[in-house]
Amino acid sequence: MEGRLKGQATTNVAPPLHTVKPLRRTIFNRVFAAIYALAILTLLYYHAKTLIYSTNLVSFSTTLALLFSDLVLAFMWVNTQTFRMCPVYRKQFPENVEKVLKRSDFPAFDVFVCTADPYKEPPIGVVNTALSVMAYDYPTEKISVYISDDGGSALTLFAFMEAAKFATHWLPFCKKNNILERNPEALFESNHPCTSESEKIKMMYESMKVKVGHVLERGTVGDQYITSDHEREAFNKWSNKFTRQDHPAVIQVLLDASKDKDIDGCLMPNLIYISRGKSKASPHHFKAGALNALLRVSGSMTNAPMVLSLDCDFRSNDPQTPLRVLCYLCDPAIPTDFAYVQFPQLFQGINKSDIYNAEYKRLFQINMLGFDGLSGPNHVGTGGFFRRRSFFGSPSSLILPEIPELAPDYVVDKPIQSQSILSLAHRVANCNYENQTDWGSKIGFRYGSLVEDYYTGFRMHCEGWKSAFCNPDRPAFFGDVPNSLIGALDQQKRWSVGLLEVGFSKYSPATYGVRTMGPSMGLAYAQVAFWPLWSIPITAYAFLPQLALLNKVYIFPKVSEPWFFLYAFLFLGAYGQDCLDFILAGGTIQRWWSDQRFWIIRGITSYFFGSIEFFLKFLGISAFGFTVTSKAVDAEQSKRYEQGIFEFGVHSPMFVSLTLAAIINLISFSQGLVEVFRGNNLEGLFVQMFISGFAVVNSWPIYEAIALRNDNGKMPVKTTIMATLLAGAFYAASSFICSL
Repeated sequence: MEGRLKGQATTNVAPPLHTVKPLRRTIFNRVFAAIYALAILTLLYYHAKTLIYSTNLVSFSTTLALLFSDLVLAFMWVNTQTFRMCPVYRKQFPENVEKVLKRSDFPAFDVFVCTADPYKEPPIGVVNTALSVMAYDYPTEKISVYISDDGGSALTLFAFMEAAKFATHWLPFCKKNNILERNPEALFESNHPCTSESEKIKMMYESMKVKVGHVLERGTVGDQYITSDHEREAFNKWSNKFTRQDHPAVIQVLLDASKDKDIDGCLMPNLIYISRGKSKASPHHFKAGALNALLRVSGSMTNAPMVLSLDCDFRSNDPQTPLRVLCYLCDPAIPTDFAYVQFPQLFQGINKSDIYNAEYKRLFQINMLGFDGLSGPNHVGTGGFFRRRSFFGSPSSLILPEIPELAPDYVVDKPIQSQSILSLAHRVANCNYENQTDWGSKIGFRYGSLVEDYYTGFRMHCEGWKSAFCNPDRPAFFGDVPNSLIGALDQQKRWSVGLLEVGFSKYSPATYGVRTMGPSMGLAYAQVAFWPLWSIPITAYAFLPQLALLNKVYIFPKVSEPWFFLYAFLFLGAYGQDCLDFILAGGTIQRWWSDQRFWIIRGITSYFFGSIEFFLKFLGISAFGFTVTSKAVDAEQSKRYEQGIFEFGVHSPMFVSLTLAAIINLISFSQGLVEVFRGNNLEGLFVQMFISGFAVVNSWPIYEAIALRNDNGKMPVKTTIMATLLAGAFYAASSFICSL
């Protein structure tokens, strides 16, 4: 397949398609890393010295706990430095693509849009995602959009039947008027020029939206919405025996690029609905299983050499995005071991201060530049354009699938609605098809982790593939963010479980990754895989110094001692460099504060509970499953989010641990103030009071939710009572230990 893409480029001297430049702050990063590493070694020496000369059990156990926590911090810091050693910035020149390739030579690509629940992921939002990529500035007959409905819902199929009709008007409207925002919802919410044509299109869109909303509200597709025998035959597949977890494969061609045309007489893209077959007795493999079914079905129907994977709420924002991808995949200077182009996850609807750190600037933007200077960025689940060939073994060793029609270089020469093509597509979408095959282990998206995107990209890099990070000035895609705290934390908890599945597997980045990719790339992947380990130092520093202060045990150096300046440098250096990275990446001080605060919140909630959930499963005590993050919008909740007010509202064990930490830190800081007012030496108290005070400032939204709010998003009384009782128990236990 590399030949199919590379051979399309001319051998004549051509204008550049992209450039790569190192970031100017690289030298500073390297020098600072050397100095900071010496400071960490000095701190570990201080802990060891204190441990040796401990005179009582409390001092020994506290120092040992802090030593272990600081070792984890040191491990994570070392991994993080891999992103700072050689970051690069890329720029593309899509205007030069047509000087190198004729439009008739543009490679075809298949788009995978995944959804799983019509109530958590409203179909009209998924429709907007599909319409936005169908309207790309690209030959429409070379675009095939596959909708994976893992919820097996007739409501989603109905939404896309309506979308197919609307698309025949929407696509020519966008291209004729050179519209940039090619998902209808975004366009009609913007200040676009109002014309009679745009008003007509808007009315059509609103009519479709009302129909889909009405069907969703009723929970069934009424006869009044079925307009043909062909549609009725499709919906008849949802019989009484059809359930979400047990049903045959459903494949419905809604638009056929070989014959369906828009209102201007131009061919439409292919649009195909798929619900893979499921059985209670067969493993589902969550999203990775759905993606592999898409790889096989698309391979049997169109088998385009390029594949774009999108989440259901990740809509295109730039119609020239495929041309930016061709700047890499069709550049003759790019080697054949190039697997994919990764765009960052960027989000709309984030409030001014980004209270839930929904931007993930470090994960999706800053770290990506560092990855890109090595072998390329990891895949983040959406916004990735892949060579189909990269799913079938290493660059030098093609793994042939079990039937020749699924090979990446197979040419489909029959119409997608021919009987033989549809029969094969249903066969490869069957729930038992993968039995005794290499799918999920050596071919396709890899099984073994809830974060199949991270794991698949990691395994590709281990096999020798490379990738590139593409972050143009105009964002290529925009997604939606959870606007509730519990939604954000549940998402992070699921990620934590999945990342630990990789980190403690035989393919651990810290061992297997380092051997196959080299130390830098292996440790870069390890930084992500062991994310949940942040819970160890964060939880330790959220409780140990505070409980010690309450019992008048002082565990840090006095302000007048030289060791105090070591702690000050380590704290200010880490936070200062983090803030600098954030600001240079286009962030604000306000959002950086939210970013560091939410890092602490995750440490004692989602990272902590995700780690527990993983280790319980690891020991065979319990199992976990995939939970879809809700994209549904609550008006009152959205209003509070826009105002920057934290959303609690429901009882959760994660809120109990969060409230527990807030209460203990407040009491500890208050006790420290009392000691100061009594004339006790502030020098010995300062570090513990500073840690408690820092936590108190970060915990203000929690205190507000406990005592100062009356709305539905306040902290539940049950949560507050449980946290208060636990705080009392923690204090009593610490007092007992100190009395020994």
